[in-house]
Amino acid sequence: MPEKYHIETKPVPPRRPRIGKFGVVDWREDCARCHNCVKKACVYDRYRQEAEYIRTLEAVDALFFECMGCFSCVQNCTKGLLRLVINPVYEALGNGYWTPEIIHTTWAQAETAKIPVSGAGYRGPFSGPGFDGMWTDMSEIVRPTRDGIHGREYISTAVDLGRKPAYLTFDKESLRTDASCLSIQMPLILDLVSPRHTLPRLGPAVREAAVRTDIIALAKPSELPFIGEDADRLLPHLAFCLSPEEPVVPPNTLAQTRLVETYDGPAVTDRIKRLKDKFPGLVVAVRLPLDANGVQRAIELAGLPEIEVLHVVADPNGNQIGVDKPLFLKDMIRRIHVALIEKGMRDEITLVAGGGIALAEHTAKAIICGADVVSVDLPLMIALECHLCGRCEPGMPCPARLDEVPLDYAAGRMVNLIAAWHDQLIEVMGAMGMREVRRLRGDVGRAMFFEDLEEETFGKLFGKRK
Repeated sequence: MPEKYHIETKPVPPRRPRIGKFGVVDWREDCARCHNCVKKACVYDRYRQEAEYIRTLEAVDALFFECMGCFSCVQNCTKGLLRLVINPVYEALGNGYWTPEIIHTTWAQAETAKIPVSGAGYRGPFSGPGFDGMWTDMSEIVRPTRDGIHGREYISTAVDLGRKPAYLTFDKESLRTDASCLSIQMPLILDLVSPRHTLPRLGPAVREAAVRTDIIALAKPSELPFIGEDADRLLPHLAFCLSPEEPVVPPNTLAQTRLVETYDGPAVTDRIKRLKDKFPGLVVAVRLPLDANGVQRAIELAGLPEIEVLHVVADPNGNQIGVDKPLFLKDMIRRIHVALIEKGMRDEITLVAGGGIALAEHTAKAIICGADVVSVDLPLMIALECHLCGRCEPGMPCPARLDEVPLDYAAGRMVNLIAAWHDQLIEVMGAMGMREVRRLRGDVGRAMFFEDLEEETFGKLFGKRK
């Protein structure tokens, strides 16, 4: 049995005042000053915490909103003076896809590295767009030997990147091993920081998080040299994203890496051949935006013998780029995956999917749809208390003060988030009875899709949904 993969974590509390969802408004005009005040009897001790918060408040830029929403004080107040309200700052977080719930969950995981538990059950809609229209199998959740991170069975999350031969080939009397392939401990790659968000400079923190979690982070050649950083320690965990606009990576630096990424273009196969001639063991990925022609182009590239890894990227919300009625990432992954199966080449290509991966459950769902690995960018920045407000421009004030983020704090929060995602992936796999994440790829029988169920149930009666 291989050594069990484990990420060392420690709590990293937030630098800024917490932005909770609920708060209690106290109408003191009619207060009877009861000796047994229901606020003082709060089981979560929020009354004392609120008083301490007010005493130590340096600037009135965030009110106290850390109520747990149990309604105990609201219901038991004899004068009916307490009201539960929703924090307007909380409601303004993110956008239609990156909802306040997603951002709040990411903050909690980045702080504690623990799996979020709602306690009162799922309160959201039964179904929704994107990954919310997909439900995973939980039929094995009652088996104690497969109880996720607490089970006695080892669940592997390691995956391979690179072209794997369809069959063994021999040269005279020896086995040919000219195929290049590398393994990482979980199906996650840290993608380039979104160009829409200029604050903060996350390069050093992302690189440090990749080293601590033993995965791979993408980097731009323009970030070289890594001043003040141990290059020998970092390079095995980095993959440079090469493009004509970026400077050339020195050969001695590229030789220490295991993976490199190049953008799609007319001469992409020639660029791959030149890289392979100089560095035979290097795995080369092709980055492909999922625009109107993205799915078809991905299928074409997969048929070329030079292509080992395809990195398909949707927009930040997981939608098809530049299309009036865009497809969502999960649907595009399924189309690519099925097309490669029909061509008999799915096992030879590694498919990395990015864009719209906002929660740990999206990792498992993307793999079920057909991806081998997922890439993330915005969750790393949200882990640093980012509000995702869209004001990341020079000269604009940042509500999370991301321009002042210390390296240890940033790397620690990112490591905690990755560790929480890893534990949740194990929990989902344990509930499915799966012991290896490689077997989960494309296994759509482990999930139910709302669109398919709706079509089977109501399609014959009402036709297709418009």
